[in-house]
Amino acid sequence: MNDNQYSGATEAELGFLKEIVRMLPAGLTVQDAHGELLLVNDAAAAQLGLDGSRPSPDLTPRREACRQALSDGQPVVTEEALHVGAARKVLLTTHRPVHLDGRELLISASSDITEQKNFEDQLFRSAYFDELTGLPSRRVIEHRANALLARDHGGERFALAFLDVDNFKHINDYYGHAVGDALLVELAKRLGRDLRDSDILSRISGDEFLLLLSPVQSQEEVAEFMQSTLERLTAPFFIDHSEVFASTSVGISLYPDHGRSFETLRQNADIAMYRIKNNGKGLAAFFDASMEREAQARMKVEQSLRLAILEKRFCCAFQSKVDIRTQAVKGIEALVRLRDDEGVIQAPGSFINLAGELGLIDELTHLVLAEIVKSIDLINDTFGPEATISINVAAKQAGNPEFMRSFAQALEETGFPQRFMIEVTEDAFVAKNHFQDEILPMFRKLGVGVSIDDFGTGYSSLSALADITADEIKIDRSFITDIHNRPRSQGILRAIESLSEALGMTVIAEGLETYEELAYLQAATKIRYAQGYYFSRPIFLEELKLATPSSSEARVSVASRPAQQHRQGYSRASGYRR
Repeated sequence: MNDNQYSGATEAELGFLKEIVRMLPAGLTVQDAHGELLLVNDAAAAQLGLDGSRPSPDLTPRREACRQALSDGQPVVTEEALHVGAARKVLLTTHRPVHLDGRELLISASSDITEQKNFEDQLFRSAYFDELTGLPSRRVIEHRANALLARDHGGERFALAFLDVDNFKHINDYYGHAVGDALLVELAKRLGRDLRDSDILSRISGDEFLLLLSPVQSQEEVAEFMQSTLERLTAPFFIDHSEVFASTSVGISLYPDHGRSFETLRQNADIAMYRIKNNGKGLAAFFDASMEREAQARMKVEQSLRLAILEKRFCCAFQSKVDIRTQAVKGIEALVRLRDDEGVIQAPGSFINLAGELGLIDELTHLVLAEIVKSIDLINDTFGPEATISINVAAKQAGNPEFMRSFAQALEETGFPQRFMIEVTEDAFVAKNHFQDEILPMFRKLGVGVSIDDFGTGYSSLSALADITADEIKIDRSFITDIHNRPRSQGILRAIESLSEALGMTVIAEGLETYEELAYLQAATKIRYAQGYYFSRPIFLEELKLATPSSSEARVSVASRPAQQHRQGYSRASGYRR
């Protein structure tokens, strides 16, 4: 700017210029070498709390920046965070020293970037911190572990613990997601108690946490700390007027004993955690080499399972539901079996849970339905055209509206949906999901029946049975085994039978194996139907095909047999006559 050009400016023009400076949207101040403010426009007065509209923030850092700029004679650009109580204002300020009319002055221009900084902070927190619990993310704990690995001094040890909440899905389903989220927050607080500044607790996904303990002196020290942490979790959580109990399974790896990279240590801690999950839950275990071998074996089973589904190496076996007074077949249950690489039939215990974990259970259920449809003529010839056909639906599937809609459509497309009955566990009814209100009506409309499977092994009480609208209830085998010698089971059986009768549900006794059990049911109960090895083991379609095609009696004799002719029954465990 040429000063001579404006040396003859009129008073009015100078007033006009001052008014423009006063109304600039950016904060503008001019101060002398002693720090005294010579000019402050309205925006700067508001930003710095000099207009009396609010308490003045601490301006000490600003004065220091100004002094430094004047001393160095160089412009300075700073971000100024001005705090008044809990409120924060962030300014982007340029301090520029100038020599004007023989005086050393400092011109400062500030823009309010508070909103921009808040947005940046939000992005930072979402990238590095968990929104629900406020804990650091996996990225943070990985960075910290890698820093420890990089500065390894040949003796410094640390521990990495993988923590997983037990039965969290059931808690979510039963109490609702709001309670589940609140539980995770409270869990994070308890897990984080007694941690040192050098330790880090991170939530890495839904109900999974990682804990870095550094430094540690010995495995015993870590074991003692984790034991006290697990004991702290045994106390109930009081959330939304509910008393919620939760436990956590923990797998631990030590550096350098169990790995020399973050990923290896995390994987080994994960492997140790799964060992606990399979052996009882709610405990802690350190990684060892045998676990790695187990994990490799599990991976082999997983790959085999995926290949088996791809190659459709699953088959169905059918077990009869029999009238215990007439031995007539009321219905059949389709039981899925896996034929391994060598042609050996594998029981569901070896793959069903894994199929659920891997997200393969939906495809498996549709394969079972396809096998039934393909063999319906043989099924009708063997068991009769009126026999119902039961298909098991896992609890995870029952709570998934998308899958249940697709399955209902598949049943309708068979042309005989009224022949089918879906078997679900009691949890599907009592959990706070949409099964009873939204999913069940879809199947009712098609004429598909609903059976409560394994009743008595879930989390519901007998009183919850009154709210369940099902056609059939299957009493778990644990109540039927040796029923004639167990008065307590007899009392429970009578209670279930009485309530089911009042609700119009057919009762089926599962796992009937001996003549004594049958005799008790016939003499002391009104139960009409049973399923178990006493009447029939699961029969494969190949066995039915081997019977004389023209003789339906031959097939029926394979599928069911009169009890009085075989008092010894079959052993459920072995499948062979005892």
